Amino acid sequence: MNIVPTKLKTGDEVVVVTGKDKGKKGTLRKILKAKNKGFVTGINMVKKHTKPNPEMGITGGVVEQEAAIELSNIAIWNPSKKSKDKISYSKDSDGKKIRLFKSDKKEIK
Repeated sequence: MNIVPTKLKTGDEVVVVTGKDKGKKGTLRKILKAKNKGFVTGINMVKKHTKPNPEMGITGGVVEQEAAIELSNIAIWNPSKKSKDKISYSKDSDGKKIRLFKSDKKEIK
């Protein structure tokens, strides 16, 4: 699998484009560049069975946690348009590279 460069960054508000959580929004927490995947808060929840570990204070049982989702299945959320969007780049007055929403050319905060 090739590593595909992404324009998304951690902390971006994203929306799921395909899959079981299609249409749900969340914040991108972590990106795994080597696997082209990322973790989004509240998206792709899976149940994991854990063993109890008294030394670490972990009680056993079924824990629900987020699993990684393919980066191609998420897109950045544009709050002004209230829809998904693409990312473009430009330079500001200081010559610094900034990210913009492609549809309305507003800066991504």
